[in-house]
Amino acid sequence: MITGGTGGGGSPGDGVGGSAGTSPGDDSPYAREVISFEPGEGAGFGEGDLPDVVLGPPDGRGELSGSLDVLSLGKGGSIVLGFGENAIVDSEGGDFVVFENAFWPGGDPALVFAEPGEVSVSADGSEWHTFACDAEGDGMGRFEGCAGWTPALEYDPNASVPLDPARTGGDAFDLADVGLASARFVRVTDVSNAGSAPSAGFDLDAVGVVHVE
Repeated sequence: MITGGTGGGGSPGDGVGGSAGTSPGDDSPYAREVISFEPGEGAGFGEGDLPDVVLGPPDGRGELSGSLDVLSLGKGGSIVLGFGENAIVDSEGGDFVVFENAFWPGGDPALVFAEPGEVSVSADGSEWHTFACDAEGDGMGRFEGCAGWTPALEYDPNASVPLDPARTGGDAFDLADVGLASARFVRVTDVSNAGSAPSAGFDLDAVGVVHVE
C-alpha cells in the first residue's frame, strides 16, 4: 500500500485506501496518484521509484524497444491509480490509455513481447467494472480487452493533449464497454503470470486520459 510521499531513487486491491504524491501538473492528462499497490510474486523492479515511476507521461521507446521506466506488478499483482480532481468520461472511441513496455521483436507484431494486464475502472473506488480480457491471446499478437500488448510510442507529451492513441501507442479502453459514463480510478492486475523476480508480471509505465472532465 502506498500511503504518502513521493518516490525516491532506485531501479527500475479492491478498495481505495489512500494517496501518494501528485507529481504531474493540474492540467496533466495522466495519473496523479497511486492509491494502492499490492505486489505479486516476483515484483520489485521500479518499487524504489514509486509513486513517480507510474505518474505522468510514459517513456515510450517505440515498436522495437520497451521502456525500463516501469513498475513490475509481479505475478497477479495489482495497482490502483487516481486522477485527482479529473474524471475519465465516456465519449467516442477510447477514453483512456494504459501504457506498458510491450515491443515487437524483429518488428513483427505477431511476435509481440506482451505481459497482459486486466483493467478495471471505478467511479468511487468501491464498485469496480472490469473489461473482458483475453489473456491467452489469439496467437497473432493480439490480447483483446487487455493492457500490455500495444507498444508505447515516442511522442512529445506537451504537444499531445488531448491524447491520440494512434499517435501515443498503448492500449485504449472505452468506458462504454463496461457501461460507465465516468470513472476516477483505474486498476491494473497482472494476468500474465510471467517472468521472474524482480521484473515478473505486467510492467506499468503510465495511464493517460483521452476524454477528461
